[in-house]
Amino acid sequence: GDNLLIDCGMHVIDSIRIAKKDSSKITDVFITHFHADHFIKEHVEQIARGKKLPLKLWCRQDARLPKPENVDVIRIEEGKYYTVSPDVKVMAVWANHDEKSFPQHYVFDVEGKKVMYATDGAWILSRAIRYLKKINLDALIVDATCGDYTGDYRIGDHNSIPMIRLLVSSLKNLGIINDRTKIYLTHIAPSLHKPHDETQKLVKKDGFIVSYDGMTFNL
Repeated sequence: GDNLLIDCGMHVIDSIRIAKKDSSKITDVFITHFHADHFIKEHVEQIARGKKLPLKLWCRQDARLPKPENVDVIRIEEGKYYTVSPDVKVMAVWANHDEKSFPQHYVFDVEGKKVMYATDGAWILSRAIRYLKKINLDALIVDATCGDYTGDYRIGDHNSIPMIRLLVSSLKNLGIINDRTKIYLTHIAPSLHKPHDETQKLVKKDGFIVSYDGMTFNL
């Protein structure tokens, strides 16, 4: 929605501009992890500046972070739903990424439609599966840092397209997604992928959608 932002790292103000959003209306920021390309304290403070009510910053329960000014930090217990607004709830599960960055994925329930935002992170942790098995996702936005090849050393932190093909098949067997679930590839490293149009052609047979700057979608 117009008042929610996932991550607040490098070039966040440019990202808000590209998405044609008004930063003064942002009420909540959800942090997937605390690497510098996803969280910068000064950028959070820039969004929070001048607001009558403090900006809400959502993060993992055990996260250690410098508290920005005019910000309320909300620490999320894994597997528990929290109310964000009358029509939005959120649940978090821990992610397979640099543990020192306190990584987690989010499941948003928007008027009964469930969307999982799963970046940064490779595969899905077994501890997360026990919560996700209770959910049938309408959309999965998944880390696709690496391209359509195998053998990348980032296997412990990021997905490649072959990894996502295996992951999607397994998630279907578990009932977490189905044939109607929309699969969006995001966190795409340009140096590790072919150009956007070529990548979209490569994954068309899989039913995947390749994200791009300014992209919007409806459930």
